[in-house]
This record gives sequence, C-alpha cells and structure tokens, in this order.
Amino acid sequence: MLRHILGQAKKHPSLIPLFIFIGAGGTGAALYVLRLAMFNPDVSWDRKNNPEPWNKLGPNDQYKINFITSFLKSALWNYSSKE
Repeated sequence: MLRHILGQAKKHPSLIPLFIFIGAGGTGAALYVLRLAMFNPDVSWDRKNNPEPWNKLGPNDQYKINFITSFLKSALWNYSSKE
C-alpha cells in the first residue's frame, strides 16, 4: 500500500500535498479519538476497581443529566403510533 502511494507520488508530484493532508487528517482524528477514550471522565476502562465512577463525583464536580432522550423517545413513539 505504501509502495503504491510512493509510486503515485513519483509519477504525479502534484498528489503529494493531498497525501500529506489526508495523512494528517487521519492521524489527527485517531489521536482525538484516543484522547477521548483515555482522558475523558465519562469513560471507565477498569470495571473491577472502579465499577461505578459516577458515584465518586463530589458536589463541586460538573456533570450532565440526560433526561431529554427518554422524553424524545416517548414523544416519537406517540407520534409514530398515531399514524
């Protein structure tokens, strides 16, 4: 695969910026997903030592209550059942 890309870059030098930007975009996206997976407080990788990390939140910690989804599900269910 890399040999094919290098061959295309030698034949068509105008493709080199395209390969650079696509590679940088893919690398940036992968690093962003890795950062979200490793450092986001909503993600828990350790089930044995910390099975419920949301119970350790203090009174000054910020968190979001997501109750709108159940409201939307019931609203959509009622709307679709009327048809």
